[in-house]
Amino acid sequence: MINNQQLLAIIIRWLFLHGIALIIMFVVKPGIWGATGLLLASSAVSTGLSIVYLRRSRQVNFDIEQDHMDPTLQIASQTLPYMRRGLNEETARKTAEIIQKIADVASVAVTDHETVLAYIGTGADHHKPGGPIITKATRDVLVTGEIKIVLDSRELNCPMKGCPLESAVVVPLQCKGEVVGTIKLYRVERGEVPPTVVKLAVGVSQLLGMQMELAELDRQVQLVTKAELDALHAQINPHFLFNTLNTIIMFSRTNPETARRLLIRLASFFRHALKRHGHFNSLREEIEYLNTYLVLERARFREKLRVVRDINEELLEYQVPVLTIQPLVENAIKHGILPKPEQGTVQVTARKIDSEMVIIIRDDGVGIEDDRVNDVLRPGYGSGNGVGLSNVHERLKVLFGEDYGLRIVSVPGEGTSIYVRVPLLHGTAEKEGKERETQSADSGR
Repeated sequence: MINNQQLLAIIIRWLFLHGIALIIMFVVKPGIWGATGLLLASSAVSTGLSIVYLRRSRQVNFDIEQDHMDPTLQIASQTLPYMRRGLNEETARKTAEIIQKIADVASVAVTDHETVLAYIGTGADHHKPGGPIITKATRDVLVTGEIKIVLDSRELNCPMKGCPLESAVVVPLQCKGEVVGTIKLYRVERGEVPPTVVKLAVGVSQLLGMQMELAELDRQVQLVTKAELDALHAQINPHFLFNTLNTIIMFSRTNPETARRLLIRLASFFRHALKRHGHFNSLREEIEYLNTYLVLERARFREKLRVVRDINEELLEYQVPVLTIQPLVENAIKHGILPKPEQGTVQVTARKIDSEMVIIIRDDGVGIEDDRVNDVLRPGYGSGNGVGLSNVHERLKVLFGEDYGLRIVSVPGEGTSIYVRVPLLHGTAEKEGKERETQSADSGR
C-alpha cells in the first residue's frame, strides 16, 4: 500500500518533470502557453485521482479479504482451544457461541448421544442445555449418521407448542468413525436452507470431529503415561509392605528359615516391580511375579487363602500388558476373600480362545452388589493403595481398543469373576539368568 512518504516523492517527481516540460514549451512555442497549462493541470488532477484510487482500492481489498475469510476456518480457529479438551457442556457452549456469532443463523445447538450440551439463540427458553434431546430430526441423525435438512416446523417436530424454529440443518459429529453427537443450525424462516449454511454446518462438523480425534489421541497418550506412573507408585504398596514385614518379623522368632525365604521373596517382588518393562511382559514372567506375591500373602493369611491355577502352558511365551494379573488377584483377595468369615479360594485361569488369550480371575468371596459393579471400573473409585481395577481396565482399552476392557460378573454372596481378553502377541521376553519354570505359591513356604 502507498504510504505518505512515497506519495510525497511521487508528487515532487511529477512537479519537476512537468515543470521542465512547461519551460520547454514556453520557449519553443510561446503561443500555446495557455493550452499547455490546461493540459498539465488536467494531468495533475488525473494523477492525483489515480493515486487516491489506488490507495483506497488497496485498503478496500485488504478489508474485504479480512471480512470474507472462510467462516468455517474462522470457527475452526476459534473453537480449537475448546474442542481439543473433548466434548462436554463447557466446550460445547463455547463452540455454540462462536458458531452463532460467525454464522447467519437464529440459534445453534450441540448435543451428545442423549443430552443437549449447549443451546444458544432463539428457542433457548425450552431447548435447555442439560435436558434430553426432544426433536425427532436430531434422534434420526444420531441413528443414521447422515445429514438432515429440515424445511418446516412439522418436520422438525419439536413437542413444544409455539416454538419459533422453522428450519434447520442437523449434522452428525463423528469421532473415530462413530457418531458422538450433533451440531444443529436453526433458522426461523421456513423453506430451503441456504446452501452456504449447509456447507458451513458440514464443514464445521468435520473440523470439530478432527479436533475431537486429536483430543482423544492426547487423552490416550496422557492416560498411558499416567497409568504407568500410577502403576509404578502403586507397586510399592505401603500397606502390603508393612503387613509383609510384620509377618517376616513374626517368623523370625518362630521359624527363622521361613523368615529368610520370605525376605528373599520380598526382594524378588520389588525387584520385578521396579524393573522397567515397557508395556508388555511374557505371561510366564507375570505368573512368576504373581506367585511371588502369593507366597507373601499365603504366609500372612495361611489357611484363610487357597489359590488354584489353571494355566495353558502353550501361552507362557505370549505377551500380556505388565501388571495385569497381580492387581486383579490382589483385588480378589482384599475385597472378596478377606471379608468372608471362612476360607476362600482364588482361581487364576489362562486359556486360548481363537486368536485371543482369555485370563479369568475368579473368587468365591462376598461378591459385589449389582449397583456397584460398573462403579468399580471408574477411575478414582474406592480407596486404598495398589494398581486398581480401573487402571488395568483403562490400559487394556488404550492398548487394544474399547472392546478389550475388563468384564466383571459378580453374584453377591457367591463371588466375582473378572475376564481379561488379550490378542495373541507372541514374543520371547528377556530373561535374567536361565529360564525358570513357573513356581506355585506353596513352593516358598
